[in-house]
Amino acid sequence: MLSLPEVRSAALALLFFAAAVPADLLGAPWPLVALLYAACYVTGGWEPAWSGLQALRERTLDVDLLMIVAALGAAAIGQHLDGALLIVIFASSGALEAVMTARTRASITGLLDLAPETAHRIADGREESVRAADLAVGDEVAVRPGEKIPADGTVRDGATEVDASTLTGEPLPIRRGPGDQVFAGTLNGTGTVRVRVDRDPADTVLAGIAAQVERAAETKSKRQLFVEKVEQRYSVVVVVAALALLVGPLLFGADFRDTLLRAMTFMIVASPCAVVLATMPPLLAAVAVAGRRGVLLKDAGVVEALAEVDAVALDKTGTVTRGRPEVRAVEPLDGRSADELLALAAAVEEGSEHVLGRAVVTEARRRTLPLPEVRDFAALPGEGVRGVVGTTVITVGRPTGGEERDRVAEAEREGHTAVVVRVDDVPVGLLVLADEVRLGAAEAIAAVGRAVAPPVLLTGDAEGPARLVGDRIGVGEVRAGLLPADKAAAVEELERGGRRVLAAGDGLNDAPLLATAHVGLAVGEGAGTLSVEAADGVLLRDPLGALAPLAALARRARRVARANLAFAAVVIVGLVTWDLVGTLPLALGVAGHELSTVLVCLNGLRLLLRPGWPASERGERGERHAAEQAGDLVGSRA
Repeated sequence: MLSLPEVRSAALALLFFAAAVPADLLGAPWPLVALLYAACYVTGGWEPAWSGLQALRERTLDVDLLMIVAALGAAAIGQHLDGALLIVIFASSGALEAVMTARTRASITGLLDLAPETAHRIADGREESVRAADLAVGDEVAVRPGEKIPADGTVRDGATEVDASTLTGEPLPIRRGPGDQVFAGTLNGTGTVRVRVDRDPADTVLAGIAAQVERAAETKSKRQLFVEKVEQRYSVVVVVAALALLVGPLLFGADFRDTLLRAMTFMIVASPCAVVLATMPPLLAAVAVAGRRGVLLKDAGVVEALAEVDAVALDKTGTVTRGRPEVRAVEPLDGRSADELLALAAAVEEGSEHVLGRAVVTEARRRTLPLPEVRDFAALPGEGVRGVVGTTVITVGRPTGGEERDRVAEAEREGHTAVVVRVDDVPVGLLVLADEVRLGAAEAIAAVGRAVAPPVLLTGDAEGPARLVGDRIGVGEVRAGLLPADKAAAVEELERGGRRVLAAGDGLNDAPLLATAHVGLAVGEGAGTLSVEAADGVLLRDPLGALAPLAALARRARRVARANLAFAAVVIVGLVTWDLVGTLPLALGVAGHELSTVLVCLNGLRLLLRPGWPASERGERGERHAAEQAGDLVGSRA
């Protein structure tokens, strides 16, 4: 925290204030007391004073400068303690905001996944390492297992499977061989391939999505807290009124000291300390509460925006579903038991890092099946895996036709994936895998519908599988077959109708969606650099279950902020009226002003003690699930 200048300034100001007050009250030598107060003013007031002067150069009067003027005014009429208290409170508020924002941004930065920067270019039969940005159309590059493809191009040689989930959002790798297209940023599987570059690195599909995100971010309205929208005009009114109270009576022969005292009292009691702190503490408290529940929000403005949403758009794969396949059915074809077939397949797949192979092994472990010993394991790029159990050759891989054809077709119609287990090249069974919906998804969707609005499901998947998922979780509106730009267009259509949309998605393909929405939240388990940067926050665990309580928390924070604003306004009006109509003692004015400031601050921070976010068993299971997936992502190449 001490690396933040706002925190250092506030800490030093508080330290000097804590030394100056007892020294003043105990009658210490005045030069020492004055030096301590001056140190408090300088350390706590330098940053806001500089910020205010910079704003003034741009013909803008902000509350930072007003606070400093009020504090200096108090010191000018001998109220050094009151002015120092103003400085300390204002500096502490800025430090609190800086800490919360820095913590959130640091947590989000830790999620970002760097894109590949180098490529293995083949020139004159030799490989050389070059920057991916320096590749030209016609170059050939070698892409080894587990590497990201550096450019859009066509496979010239080799076979592999490519994890294109960053672009498409779909979790299953796609087989690629000579003549097939591949795209920059996608992940190569088990085979080594040579790729001819077809597009300049600046014109790749990945770059196009990045450009679309940038355009959406530029056209997205800049968020400002409500108090900041009225801050400048209010500050101008206070300064003009204070000057009028000073100059007007003097023109009619009033006593200078009494007139200056009244004007300074007015500036202090009218200064918007309580108004500023009425809004920030509850919003920052909401950011902190959300962070403890696995939702990282980038700044306090996101909380205000969340309180306004009245429509929800959800990506399917990785958001509504888990984003990884699981074994749904084990179907023997030769009379052996399902457990025998699964154990045989898992024994061979144990040596594989393929996403389907890991799903098979996970299911076998869940059933605590003993696995036979395998030797001569081999990965067959784009085909599957092979191993020898005893004297039998076991192959697990993609269907090629035969007697299992009808069942494979049925599984595919249902949006599932089927792999065939063969013994000595004879099919002996099928494993049907599917990307299952998240635990408690239907309940979470119903809660979102009650808290905000019934969500719309947006996906690049085919209509049939997408509709099946929608029916399972209770989503009535499903839009399938969408490209990234289509998802963003769907949100724009809702917003043109006056809706404020909360969108959630997990992959790079969802970055335009998140940038376009009023509030975009990236699902942290699968979010990449661009989607996290385009989003306003990150859902680290139980992404669906967090949406309803998050919206409720934001609305509660807004209610508290509005109540604080009303209270602060009543106190300011009362003190200003007293000062204008009667004679308000400066000490009483400062006391009333500071007490109202402290009260609204404490009222906002009470959200930390009673957030109103229900703890649920589903949330705990979601946290464990997120940890398991994070482990899988570290150990998996697809």
